Order: sequence, then C-alpha cells, then structure tokens
Amino acid sequence: MGQRHQYTTSDYLEWDAAMNLIRRLYKDGKIRLSLLVGCGCFFGLRFSDLSRLTWEQLLTGDSFAIYEQKTGKRREIRVNKGFQDFIRECYVALKVRDISQPCFLNRFGGIITNQMVNRHFKLIKVRYQIKARNFSTHSLRKTFGRRVVDLAGPNAEMALIKLSEIFNHASPLVTRRYLGLRQEELSEVYESLTF
Repeated sequence: MGQRHQYTTSDYLEWDAAMNLIRRLYKDGKIRLSLLVGCGCFFGLRFSDLSRLTWEQLLTGDSFAIYEQKTGKRREIRVNKGFQDFIRECYVALKVRDISQPCFLNRFGGIITNQMVNRHFKLIKVRYQIKARNFSTHSLRKTFGRRVVDLAGPNAEMALIKLSEIFNHASPLVTRRYLGLRQEELSEVYESLTF
C-alpha cells in the first residue's frame, strides 16, 4: 500500500533477476511464492487474476483462457514450454491432490490476498536483495511487459502495440507510460545535455 500523499508505482525486475528469484525461492522451499512470481512474469496477469489460477488451467494443454476480473474481457494465455515443466515440478513438490484447486492458497486453505503477498515481497526484497525500489505484486506484470519490449529490439513499437492489446490499455502511449519507458526517454533528454 502506498503512503498517503506520495506518488508510488511498482517497479519491474530485470528478467535475469526475476528468473534468479524464482529459482532461489524454489530452492529455499517457498514453492508457491516461486510459482506466483513465475506466473506473474510469464503471463503478465494482474494479481486478481493470478490468485484465481487453478492447477488444471496450468497443467492441461499449452494454453488456457481466463476472463479478467477487472475488465471482464477474455484472454488467452500460452504457457511457455520450459515454464510448463517448472509448473509440473511445483505441482509434484507441493503434493497437490486436487487438480481443480487454486494454485495459490494460504495456510488456512483460502486464496492468498494481495496484501499478504506484498508483505512477503517486502521481506523477499531484503532477503534476496531485489534492486527494485517498489517491489509488489504489480512488479511481476511490469516485468513481463518490459521483457517483451526488450526482446523486440528494433521492433519495440510493434511490441508496445501488442502489449497495449494484451494489457487492455487504451493506446501504446499508455503502455509506454505504464512500463516507465516514457519517463526514461524524458530523463535521457536531460542526460544528453553537456556542460
């Protein structure tokens, strides 16, 4: 939760740092958190949609569809082959008995909350030395977006158009601002000046 009268926005993670975090969380026995970070980075979903994912959605086939809670729009998600293997590994490690069960349960058997995960993320940020200033559940969605833009290289504008549609933004300009690209470009103007 942001502080009163302060402008706070979540920051993305560098892709390698995000993948390293997923592996380290898994190794340290924080399997559900590891999977949550992975799903956020690979699917680009809001937490409200991530928290409702079931094992059946993730393990049956190479894609699944959801209706986004915020927009009500249908979204088709393809599951990366390598990440699908990781999902299976988590499923086995957690000894899940019911494939229709949500993936992200708290210790009482209920679906985890955004507030609970963000409290965990504050501890994770310190323990795993996360470089993002504001690390929250929304950082995962931004990490997905930044990775798509970074991989596009010279075709970044086309990637922004695609992301704008995936994120259900009004325009690529909104997506650019959302990912922090606009602020970086404006900051570069000041850096280009010499004295």
